[in-house]
Amino acid sequence: MTEEQVLNKLTTLCARGEHCQQEMLDKMRRWEIDESVQARIMEYLLKEKFIDEERYTRCFVEEKIKFNGWGRKKVEQALYMKRIPSSIYNPILDEVDEKNYEEILRPLLETKRKTVTGKSEYEIRGKLIRFALSRGFEMDEILKILD
Repeated sequence: MTEEQVLNKLTTLCARGEHCQQEMLDKMRRWEIDESVQARIMEYLLKEKFIDEERYTRCFVEEKIKFNGWGRKKVEQALYMKRIPSSIYNPILDEVDEKNYEEILRPLLETKRKTVTGKSEYEIRGKLIRFALSRGFEMDEILKILD
């Protein structure tokens, strides 16, 4: 694949949706593109704003919290895996509205409560806490909803 073909594919992909640098680099590595070509293409994508880490992070955070029901910790871990700097994602995660965050966690716990069985209320509560923790919610948020 030529440099121009790779650039066309990636710009088309970026024009359709938000992507981060790491996703584009992974694609080029899978396509076995030379590292110097990768660097030139990434420079172009960044310069022309096809890729913007902050814009990507804002979309990612909103999507994962609102539509996937993820908590901050799980979103933070996913962004870390995508090699987004914490200096970008921490302020964006701090902007998440607490009220909306609770409105996402409450129905998750209510739905899960209907399916959880246990010998005691203590056991059921433990299972709900583990469930919410696995979704990336913080303990204080979970306890606030359960109490």
